[in-house]
Amino acid sequence: MEKRIAVMSIIVENNDSTEKLNLVLHQAGEYIIGRMGIPYREKHISVISVVIDAPQDIISALCGKIGNIDGVTVKTAYSNVISNE
Repeated sequence: MEKRIAVMSIIVENNDSTEKLNLVLHQAGEYIIGRMGIPYREKHISVISVVIDAPQDIISALCGKIGNIDGVTVKTAYSNVISNE
């Protein structure tokens, strides 16, 4: 199975969506390498970076789930590194 490394940049503008976002990320926990969240209190948003090593379809599905959460925006950057695990 081909796996790719990607970085998802997530902006949370609706703090009521945080619990739902954390649940979705928890469900993908086996693929997540690391995660960093930065609250920007003055603007009332949070910026989260998630590094993931997973098959392309898993990454795409995860981005779709996150993008469907109210008040949450996600963009993904993919590495050209592809592994067969």
